[in-house]
Amino acid sequence: MELRGLLHGRPASDAFSWRSPSVKALGLEGKRLSDAELVQWMLKEPRLIKRPILVLKGTVFFGFRPAELEAHQ
Repeated sequence: MELRGLLHGRPASDAFSWRSPSVKALGLEGKRLSDAELVQWMLKEPRLIKRPILVLKGTVFFGFRPAELEAHQ
């Protein structure tokens, strides 16, 4: 599964877009979900994956965080 490979041992919540309007629409707002459940939701509803997904020097970044990217260069 490619998503698990991108997570590379990190918690699934790192890639989950909690701010997506889909979270509320799907009734997930405020729920505590396990990593396995988060991955299942992201596979079922790709809109729940933080974007962009960037790979820089072997490190995966979920979402756009300029300061974090600059620090990694």
